[in-house]
Amino acid sequence: MRYGCRIYNAQCSCGYGCKSEYRYNNNDDCKLALKGGRSDECSRTKPCQNEGLCSQISSEPGFKCRCEGTGFYGTYCEIRCPRADNLLFQGQFPYECVII
Repeated sequence: MRYGCRIYNAQCSCGYGCKSEYRYNNNDDCKLALKGGRSDECSRTKPCQNEGLCSQISSEPGFKCRCEGTGFYGTYCEIRCPRADNLLFQGQFPYECVII
């Protein structure tokens, strides 16, 4: 656990958590990245599809797509969620697809 900041939905978000979740050491570094002074993988490549939200992280590939509530899952929110009654779906049901 450590304190850090990350870019989430085009804003700096700071707090305590796993080291890999926080790319920047402090809010100033994060704001510098938002201004283009550092590489912002989310803004540069826009990797998340289907309205997934992009967060920068320190581990590779430098971002994580948050797909909850989009009806998609996968690294880039690129895979359509299976229907709950799909008997052909095998494996663990993706948590991003659970509707509460």
